[in-house]
Amino acid sequence: MAEFVDYYGTGRRKTSVARVHLRPGTGKVKINGKNFDNFVEYFNGNKVWAQHAHEPILTAQSEGKFDFVIRVHGGGYNGQAGAVRLGIARALLEYDPELRSELKKEGMLTRDPRKVERKKYGLRKARKHAQFSKR
Repeated sequence: MAEFVDYYGTGRRKTSVARVHLRPGTGKVKINGKNFDNFVEYFNGNKVWAQHAHEPILTAQSEGKFDFVIRVHGGGYNGQAGAVRLGIARALLEYDPELRSELKKEGMLTRDPRKVERKKYGLRKARKHAQFSKR
């Protein structure tokens, strides 16, 4: 039986969760069961989000070495891009632990803890409130 090589990483950002599988290949992208030519196509043509998600591959100089099979859900495109980025970085680390210093230096192994602050009772938003009137 042939051995199936698969490198896995989970990424989270805001309310998005991405499960990333890297498989040796030519750079094909499959996100949520659909094939895409590149990340830009999935992120509705937004090159900033696509570049953000693809950054770990460029840092590791692994362009065209892997096929991506990604399941991502929750949040919007911005959060999903951050989740995919962390997932790819962690999968690359599983592929080659020597990349740790490069990825860590670029801040790609740190989960961004920022989330939306909850709305408080008596206020219009999390911190916005009615204007104070003295008279």
